[in-house]
Amino acid sequence: MPEEATPVTETVRRRLRSLRVEQGLTLEAVASRAAIDVSTLSRLESGKRRLALDHLPPLAAALGTSVDDLLRPVEPVDPRVRGGVRRCAGLEMLALSRHHAGMGLQAFKMTIDRERIDPPTELPVHPGHEWLYVLHGRLRLLLGEQDLVIEPGEAVEFSTLEPHWFGAVDGPVEAIAIFGPDGERVHLRDGVAVDQAA
Repeated sequence: MPEEATPVTETVRRRLRSLRVEQGLTLEAVASRAAIDVSTLSRLESGKRRLALDHLPPLAAALGTSVDDLLRPVEPVDPRVRGGVRRCAGLEMLALSRHHAGMGLQAFKMTIDRERIDPPTELPVHPGHEWLYVLHGRLRLLLGEQDLVIEPGEAVEFSTLEPHWFGAVDGPVEAIAIFGPDGERVHLRDGVAVDQAA
């Protein structure tokens, strides 16, 4: 039976979860550092287990903070994403999601210049998976032996272990892209970060 929440226990629970997620840590990682069982930590965060004072020092140490910091109320987080635009090799990418350590997939609004029409001699390959949705323009996708034109309103998803490249067909392209850290690094290799336009 869940313990009756008090302002202090509720503050600590929220702070535990907030700090853990902020640092991109799993329940398993924090539990291991604090030398407690992962199910205990999960129950502490959810309020299904009573929070005792002796839990605080090891949990604070596991999260690289102090007991005082655990007792500090969680400040409301502004949900708006204010990522910058990055440009490289005819691609402009605006982050639509926050980048956290250990976080997997990321979302971007991608603009492909009309001049991006010549694929490299060797198509990139990297671990992961990509998903693209074309908003405007016609996107050329080279995927292994396939040479495809993706029209507005169409989506594609594929393993990035398959050689791939995308460019414009007959004008600029706007798309939503979702991919992991490896995809971001490959597509924006030597990319230049610029301020987001207001």
